[in-house]
Amino acid sequence: MILPSMYVFPDPPEADPEGQGLICIGADLEPSTLFEAYTHGLFPWFNEGDPICWWSPEPRCVIYPEQYQPSKTLVRSMKKYDYQITMNRAFEKVIRSCALPRNYTNETWISEDIVQGYVELFKAGYAYSVEVWENDQLIGGLYGVNIGKGCFGESMFSLRKDTSKIAFYTLMLIGQENQVPWVDCQLVNDHLISLGACTLSRQAYLKSLQDVIIQPPINWKRYQERVFSSKRIAQNAELTE
Repeated sequence: MILPSMYVFPDPPEADPEGQGLICIGADLEPSTLFEAYTHGLFPWFNEGDPICWWSPEPRCVIYPEQYQPSKTLVRSMKKYDYQITMNRAFEKVIRSCALPRNYTNETWISEDIVQGYVELFKAGYAYSVEVWENDQLIGGLYGVNIGKGCFGESMFSLRKDTSKIAFYTLMLIGQENQVPWVDCQLVNDHLISLGACTLSRQAYLKSLQDVIIQPPINWKRYQERVFSSKRIAQNAELTE
């Protein structure tokens, strides 16, 4: 249960008619604030120590689960290493793993305030995680926000080859099973495009958003009780080709 937010976010096209993406600065990272932001097409993105910045980019990067096809390389990798995949069992571990420095940079936008805000949003039932395990070791995963049928991806990490892609593929399968129209990827980059993402105009995204967030949400509990096998998922992918 989330209480009403004490903040009112501006309409993105009115606040940013030129499409620069930055909508407003300030507020906090309480669950009610995050919920209010996502339902209005905004998300936080800022460097640690800076004021909180709220963004709604033009265009918006999304991926359609129904159109997603895993690469043959990924399917082979999933068959070679039989990893275990779970949902919502280690949300805080996943977000903290996403916050760790990468091999190409020591900087991260996932500050302790971000961690705490999204952990509380998860406890309220509006965030999710996908975890990839090798025995008892967390080796990859992703996390995001879920409101109605709106699925918003935030960040992913990988400690073994392709494990973030395995988590992403699993999310696509959940999206397909639950008729999720799109997964919001926020900002365009080459990695997301390589996974099959594309762009929507901000206007089209915001219009779709209002229809999506009022639909019945994904029932994550039905997945949380299960452990999936990457090898079995890969075999099923080959059968459906």
